[in-house]
Amino acid sequence: MAAPTAVLQSEWTKVKSVRSTIWTLVAALAVTIVISGLICLVTNLQWDNVEQRQRVSFDPTSSSFSGIFLGQLALIVFGVLVVSSEYSTGMIRTSLAAVPQRGTFYASKVAVTGALALIVGMATSFLSFFIGQALLGSHSTSISDPGVLRAVVGGGIYMTLMVLFSAGVATMLRSPMLSLGLLMPLFFLISPILANVPGAKVVARYFPDRAGSKIMQVLSVSDDRPYGPWTGLGIMALWVIASLVGGYVLVKKRDA
Repeated sequence: MAAPTAVLQSEWTKVKSVRSTIWTLVAALAVTIVISGLICLVTNLQWDNVEQRQRVSFDPTSSSFSGIFLGQLALIVFGVLVVSSEYSTGMIRTSLAAVPQRGTFYASKVAVTGALALIVGMATSFLSFFIGQALLGSHSTSISDPGVLRAVVGGGIYMTLMVLFSAGVATMLRSPMLSLGLLMPLFFLISPILANVPGAKVVARYFPDRAGSKIMQVLSVSDDRPYGPWTGLGIMALWVIASLVGGYVLVKKRDA
């Protein structure tokens, strides 16, 4: 019987041994910070051309997270690769032979994946915020202002949940191509399109990305989502739980 600490160490070794998984986290951090910073800089430079209506609804905190839309692409890839790479290479048979307790094996993989995502997510969120606010100049806000710290911490949690959701889906589907073929259209095509279609937006607002991103808002003047920041994050958490439970059930039942 494998000791949980040994299994955790084994999963950490697997992750750091595959360079592609580590580089996806680096890419997520870099893309999010760079894109968010550029948008904040452009906003500051073009402020005199911004309409009064847009100035009233401007959320400097949310502006610092503008790059997450692209940064989460790398997060999704990380969540998928950290699970499905073992299936695509056939190493899953060796892993399950070494750790026959599938619950322990799966929990350790999820724990290591989540811990890495949380560290990178929090670093990305705080760096994006402070760099973005510096580039916004006089239009910036302070982390001590009401709701701002919640939004910044929530940004790191959002990124962590996105990774875990992707990992759960990848566990169920086992194929990296199939997993990415489902997740990429969902978050980069279906969700944004439905969110702007009258009638369909009622459904889209409960998708994991739409619900979870609410936590990163401080102002919601033109927001039509009928829930608050923590409720939105809770909705996303339910999607993640369903994904991980589905992965656990299939890991326990089917052959490697």
